[in-house]
Amino acid sequence: MEKNHVVLIKCADQKGLIAAITGVLFRNNHNILLMKEFVEPETNTFFARFELSGELNTETLHTQLEDALPAGTRISINPKRKKDIVILVTKEHHCLSDLLIRYYFNELHANIKAVIGNHDILEAFTEKFGIPFHFLSHEHIERNDFETKLSSLIDQYAPDYVVLAKFMRILSPSFVAQYEERIINIHHSFLPAFIGANPYRKAYERGVKLIGATAHIVNNDLDEGPIITQKIIPVDHEYDVKGMIEAGHEIEKSVLADALKLVLEDRVFVVRNKTIIFN
Repeated sequence: MEKNHVVLIKCADQKGLIAAITGVLFRNNHNILLMKEFVEPETNTFFARFELSGELNTETLHTQLEDALPAGTRISINPKRKKDIVILVTKEHHCLSDLLIRYYFNELHANIKAVIGNHDILEAFTEKFGIPFHFLSHEHIERNDFETKLSSLIDQYAPDYVVLAKFMRILSPSFVAQYEERIINIHHSFLPAFIGANPYRKAYERGVKLIGATAHIVNNDLDEGPIITQKIIPVDHEYDVKGMIEAGHEIEKSVLADALKLVLEDRVFVVRNKTIIFN
């Protein structure tokens, strides 16, 4: 039996929801350690996150909550544990290296089960941490075949989430659908400006005064999925291209780490193309 767990609830708002939920939790001998709730007025939708202690019988608790709440309620009961992730990379090391260092020092709150790259540049570095690296080239292969092999590799590890740590490949809707709301991506926040190669050079040439990064959940809209975290920092004329790239990489690492912490701690609800986050 689990002693600590998180319960997430999404349903139509109505009077008495908190009383109904806490009544069920009380009857099941759960102690509420933390509770946060929010009602989205546009859709009249109630969201709640509970951190609980007490012996957990998932099936009983789920059934009783379902009976006490409106029809169509979505309930997720998650024992507090480290979740499993698989990381996809291309050539850039900064996001991967940050995650590996956090993992090594037990600061990531996740198990990195494997790293998969469409180039082998980061293989030796990854293996220094005792983590399997799979090289899967995208060259001279149809996208469908590449993605079939990619999903086969990922599924070997049955991860809770797939993390795109500067994985520079566009994923098809059919691939994304296999991991609905479970793919996390990081990109610079110049989009839709400065698209394509060398965005920081283009930004430097344009004389931008702010640079930033966005972490989001991947959906079928390229780089436009529900946003988890964003940050910006000021830059000025004293930054050359190299300095701007280095600053951009630092903020990308920070934003991705913050986003993963929120996701791994079950703090993120996806609502259409946006998120509701209980910090």
